[in-house]
Amino acid sequence: MFAKNIGSIDRMLRIVAGLVLLSLFFIFPDASWRYVTLIGVVPLLTGLLSSCPLYSLFGISTCPVHKA
Repeated sequence: MFAKNIGSIDRMLRIVAGLVLLSLFFIFPDASWRYVTLIGVVPLLTGLLSSCPLYSLFGISTCPVHKA
């Protein structure tokens, strides 16, 4: 599907940030800004898939390269 371009530390940070933002959606159900927290889906998905479309676009990779 997509080439992996996210390293392990970057991946874990994205997953944690995504989960934190999504949890705020449920913790503060009456807040006026609560729908902004749904942006947490983006880092969560990119972390779970180990691929970031913006990294691909700019030629960035935090994934270590294994040399033979």
